[in-house]
Amino acid sequence: MTEQTSTTLHGTVEKIITSSDPSEPEKAQIAIENADKLYREIRIENTLTNGNGEEVNLKKGAAVEVTIEA
Repeated sequence: MTEQTSTTLHGTVEKIITSSDPSEPEKAQIAIENADKLYREIRIENTLTNGNGEEVNLKKGAAVEVTIEA
């Protein structure tokens, strides 16, 4: 079995983007520290699940960790 590799990067939620279409989910834009200039921001759906299985949302200014796994 091959071993998975991963890295964890620190980031901050820059802004919350609401959609003009109610059927589209809200997005969180995250700025990744130490990433190349053109690739610092990512956008994800702002619907996450906490350790208790409850739905939660990110807030502007929140510190986050982004894990990339291969």
